[in-house]
Formats: sequence, structure tokens, C-alpha cells
Amino acid sequence: MKRGNLCSPASGEALPFILPVILFMLLLVALPVIGTFINSLFRDVPFLEKRFVGFGNFARLFKDPGFRESLLFTALFLLISVSLEMVLGTLFALTMNEKSRLTTLLRVAVLLPWVIPVAVGARIWQLIYNYDYGLLNSIIVLFGGTPVNWLGSPGLALFSVILADVWKTTPFVALIVLTGLKAIPEEVYEQARIDGTNLFNRFFLITFPILRPVFTVALLFRTIDALRVFDVIYVLTGGGPGGSTTSISLFAYRYFLLGDFGLGSASSVVLFLIALSLSVLYLRAARFKEAIS
Repeated sequence: MKRGNLCSPASGEALPFILPVILFMLLLVALPVIGTFINSLFRDVPFLEKRFVGFGNFARLFKDPGFRESLLFTALFLLISVSLEMVLGTLFALTMNEKSRLTTLLRVAVLLPWVIPVAVGARIWQLIYNYDYGLLNSIIVLFGGTPVNWLGSPGLALFSVILADVWKTTPFVALIVLTGLKAIPEEVYEQARIDGTNLFNRFFLITFPILRPVFTVALLFRTIDALRVFDVIYVLTGGGPGGSTTSISLFAYRYFLLGDFGLGSASSVVLFLIALSLSVLYLRAARFKEAIS
């Protein structure tokens, strides 16, 4: 049976159905991106005439130590948080996929952080990290330790922000992977058990190859979210101490707040290009089309 060709006359019947989606994407995605890129080529600050500067904003941007520091923080945050979320999310999904009386309770416990708004969840962690009366320091003092300034030193602040993000978004990965696991016929695993395959081999020889598109989608979404992280950092540290937890999104926001829209737009364009490059890299590395077919 031959697969349908998108260029065949029959595909014209689908055009009225996909045209609204194309227009929607153009209006809400393409136009803002193009507008931001155009604005990044201008000096656009209040009370001064708007003037074309070409790539001058980008040159200023990469000369700014604060921007380079935000790039480093965003890269570390992305690498550590997304890696932890993928591993923990997969483990939770595998556990929730097992038939057990505790499965329903586990699903509720795992998915609860995901339904809490980001700002609310960050505020909860801010209270947990509080130096004077936070839960973590209360436990430390209870066992005779010294209170820790979780949000007041660069290393601990990075750890604290990552922990809050992992708690919040691991359920997202678990939910996507669990959905994929439900689509795998149980007979496949039964045959593997008969053949004497252990749990480790079943995952890497059966589950992972079948769910490669699912893992790619989860990784792609979490990477994009981690790149543009803003809320949890804004609430927990505000980018401190000393700018050590300033993400690219927070860096761009500050320039918009100061009225330097050209430099803020340039920061946003850099963030977009990084996200686009990683997305293409993921899809190529995972051979997404081959896995689906």
C-alpha cells in the first residue's frame, strides 16, 4: 500500500483544514519572531530617535559580562535540570505503569506539582529555603547543624533553583512517557520475559527504541522550557546573588524594563536561535521521522 503524497491532487482536499493552522502559526509565531528580529537591528530607547544600527545590539550584547554569565547559567540549568527530569520522569512513568494498588496514589502524588502554578510552586520553595524559619533549615537545626543560606550563595542558589524546577516539571516528563508506555502491547513484554530478558535489557532493547519519538518530544519541550526559564528564578532569587542565577529570559526582561527594546530584542533573538538550533539537533539525532514510520 502506497503512502499518500502531500503533493498529490488528493492532498488539496486537506488544505482547507490545515490552512487555519498555518494562518494561526503565522500570526502568533512567525510575525512576532520576525518583528523581534527587525527591532533587534535598531536602537530603540525612549526619548531618542529610533535608528538602524545593524548588528550593533548583538555586538554590545556579547561584550556584556552579564549576558555571558546568563548564557553560562542557562546552559548549566538546562543540562542539569533537564537530565534529572528525563531520568526521574522515566522512572516514575515506569513505576506508575506497573499494576499495583499504590499506582493511583503514586500518580496523584507525582502529578500534583504539575497542576500547581509556577509562581505558587516557587513561592512554596522560597518558604522552604527561608534562612530563619524554612523547613530545610529547621530540619538541619533539629539535628544539631547550622542554618544554610540556600538562596544567598551562587552555588547553593543554582542548586536550589534547579531542585524547585525538577520538582515542578518532572511530572510533565512522567506523563508523556507514561502515555507512550500505555501504547506498547503487553504481549511484547510477555514474550521478552519468556525469552529470559531482564528488566534492564527490556528497557533498552524494547521500551526505549519504541518510545524514541516520545522521549524526543519530552526532551524537546523540556529543553525549550528550560532555555526560557523565568518565573521560578524571578520568584526565588530575582537573578541573584550577584547575577549568578540570571537566565537569558530574565536578562532580556531587565532590558525591556529599562526601555532598551533593541537590546532586549537582540537577547530574545539569541535565545530563539539557540532553541531552534537545539530543536533541529534533537530531531536529527533522534531520527524522528524514521522512528515514527
